[in-house]
Order: sequence, then structure tokens, then C-alpha cells
Amino acid sequence: MQPGRADDRAEPDGSTSPPDGPTRRGVLAGAGGLALAAALAGCARGSSTTSVPGAANLYNDNATWSDGYKKAGAVLKRISGYDLRPLSNASTTSYQEVVHTSVQTNRAADVVKWASGYPLYSLARSGGLTELGAPWEAAVQRGWVSTELKPAVSYEGKVYGIPLYQSSYVFFYAKPVFTKYGLHEPATWAEFTHNAEVLKKNGVTPFLATQNGVWPAFEWFEELVSKIDPDFYTRLVNGQAKYTDDTAVEALTLWRDFYAKGWMTAPDFDGANGPARMKAGKLAMFLHGTWESAAIGAAGLTPGTDYGAFIMPTVHDGTKPSVIAESGVFAVPSRAANHDGGIAAVSHWLDPRVQRVWSDFLQDSSANPTVPASNPVIEGVQQDIKRNRRTLLTRYNEASPPNLIQGNILDLGNFMIHPSAVRSTLGSMQKRADKEWDIWRKGGS
Repeated sequence: MQPGRADDRAEPDGSTSPPDGPTRRGVLAGAGGLALAAALAGCARGSSTTSVPGAANLYNDNATWSDGYKKAGAVLKRISGYDLRPLSNASTTSYQEVVHTSVQTNRAADVVKWASGYPLYSLARSGGLTELGAPWEAAVQRGWVSTELKPAVSYEGKVYGIPLYQSSYVFFYAKPVFTKYGLHEPATWAEFTHNAEVLKKNGVTPFLATQNGVWPAFEWFEELVSKIDPDFYTRLVNGQAKYTDDTAVEALTLWRDFYAKGWMTAPDFDGANGPARMKAGKLAMFLHGTWESAAIGAAGLTPGTDYGAFIMPTVHDGTKPSVIAESGVFAVPSRAANHDGGIAAVSHWLDPRVQRVWSDFLQDSSANPTVPASNPVIEGVQQDIKRNRRTLLTRYNEASPPNLIQGNILDLGNFMIHPSAVRSTLGSMQKRADKEWDIWRKGGS
């Protein structure tokens, strides 16, 4: 469900069908869709989700994290009396339909992995989730979570999710390549673009940008808009500004120019090959969430020696510093078979002892700010965020109603193929925004 890591997180939350094709809203509008969703809910539960004493069943869409859940669960067991029993569904669409349907029944798992922001809002207002205000406040009082994350995990003032992890969007870069050409981590936009010019001149592709897998198409859009004006980005994703406004036009124009200068990989480049290309010295920089450090390490690159990371500089001097942040959540269905176990597990999830194991498994930062990342590159990013007091901005994928995001991602993917289509792309995105915000405000999803 959560896009990002190089395993099964290859789609945004929700269907990746084109705007004119089927969406979750359309599928569930008919009796056939309802029957399908109900059948999926039953199949997902089966006998495998039968309650096990001392364990909370965790329904999730990422089987590659099972070892991490089990390792963190072993610590949870000692603290809370309950460990985690991961049950995975690798199909993004199926997973989402099962969750949306099953939380209305007694077939729900004890804990559900979900996305923060609007996907969580959509699930919460449909009913079926337990309010988690008490464990949230307990974590806040202990300093185990930043209050900046509360808007992304609460709906109408009530908390419904406990942060599963926290990642930041950065540019990973090949340090030997930078050293070879006398380049340094850029502190200004002029230095950022100078680096790209030098790299291109010497036959190295400066940036990885891809719409392979669909969801990555939003990465450069959110990054450029937020580094021009983070306040505009916030207004835009909240439906208070327009995609046709000057700031959005400036962002896509910059992106278009990057393509014209040959600074980007091909739109269909497989991002999973990014770390290997960096290691080979053929690719210099890779925009992704800090979760990518695990894949970079798996490719044989050592943090601090073979690669580093920096946050994109602001386009204009004096712009407020910011960073795009991503955080999945654990939610507890109100009708979970082992409701007490689910509550106990999520209530202790942010305990530093649990987060130490979990953060080490992910090779990423923790949602608990008292737990430093063991990866020095990632910890350096976290220190940069604190030192520069960067505003945390919700990642685009979770920042607006799901159906709006899904359609706009497809528009951005098409733009990457036809980067001259600046105004027509933004016009299409705004037309969709007008429609989807109207539906959302009337209670739709």
C-alpha cells in the first residue's frame, strides 16, 4: 500500500487505473464490486487469521518486511505481552479492497498497515477504526513522537493511526563520482544545477527520474514545487491553490528544462537498477525516500564512503527550508477479534527498544525522534532537518484525496514522456482537482 521501498511498494495507495478507467469508487459502486470485495475479505481472513494467544495478527501488503515485524514483535512481546503475526497480501488493489471491507466486519485483523494522510482519513470516516488518542498522547508525553505528525494520523481531531516509520525525501549521490569531478553537496540552487552541468559534460547522467511502476512520477513534482514555495505546496494539496498557478507552472517548466538538457534518465528507467548504476559511476543522484538506503546497501555501497545524501536546495534564496516526509501507520479495527492485543501492540510500537530493532531492519530513520538512525548518512539527514528547522511536508501521495492523487500521478507520468506539455498537464490536474475536491467535501472518497 505504501509506495517507496524497492520491493512491493511499487504503486501508490489506490488503483493505478487511468482516470477514465475503473477506480475503487467505481468498482464498489455496483453490486458486482461489493460482492467481489466481500469475497476478498473472506478469502483474506480464512483460517490463517484465527487468533493466536499472545499475538496480534498484522495484515499488511509487504511480505519483505515480515522478518522486521517478527524481530520488532519479539521485543513487543517482552514489553506488552503480545508479538506481531504478519499476514501479507502482495496485491495492492486486493489489499485495499479487503481492508476497506473487512474493517466493517468481525473479519478484520487486529492491526492493519495503512497509509497516513487522506488514505487514513478515508478509512476513518467510513467507520470501523479505533480511536488511538490515549496511546498517541502517552507517546507525545514521553517524547516518542513529533506532534508535527499528528495532522497526518488524525481525522476530525481524533487520532486513528500510530506512525509505523518516518522517511524523508533526499538525493542520494555517488560520492566517488562527486569526488572525481570536484563536486560537493549543494547548498544552493546554483550549486545544484552546476553539479548537473559538470556531470552531464563528463558523460554521467545527473538524475534518476522514472515513472516505471507508475507511483514515482510524483517525486520530482512534489520536490520542485515545495522547494519553490513550501506554503504553496501545502495550499495546493489542501485544495486551496490551483495547479495552474504560477508556482506549479514554474516547477514543471524547470522539470521540462532538465529533460531538455539531458539531465534525466529515460522515463521508463527501472528505479530498482538505480543503486547499481550509481555504483558503476554512470548515475550521480537518485531522488527517493530515505528507505532507499536498504537497497543501496544491498547493492554493495557503503554509507559515507560510496554514497551520501542531501535535501534539495530551495530554488530561490530566502525560501523557508522544508522536507517531504512519509509516514505509514498502524491502525486497529474496532471489531478486531483480538482487540486488546492490537491496542497493546500499537501502544508500545514507538517504545525506543522496539524502534531500535525496527529502524535497524529498515536502515531508515524512526518515527521516534529519540532513536538515532544507525546508518550515518540517514542520521546526517535527520540532523540537517533538526538544525535547519525544516518544515515537514506530507508526501504528495498521502496529501490529497486518493482518487485525485491517482489520476494526477498518471498525468505526471505522461508529462515525463512529453515534457513540453506543461500547461496542458497542469490544466488536466486542476480539472480533476475541482471534481475530486467537490466529491470529497460532500463525503465521498
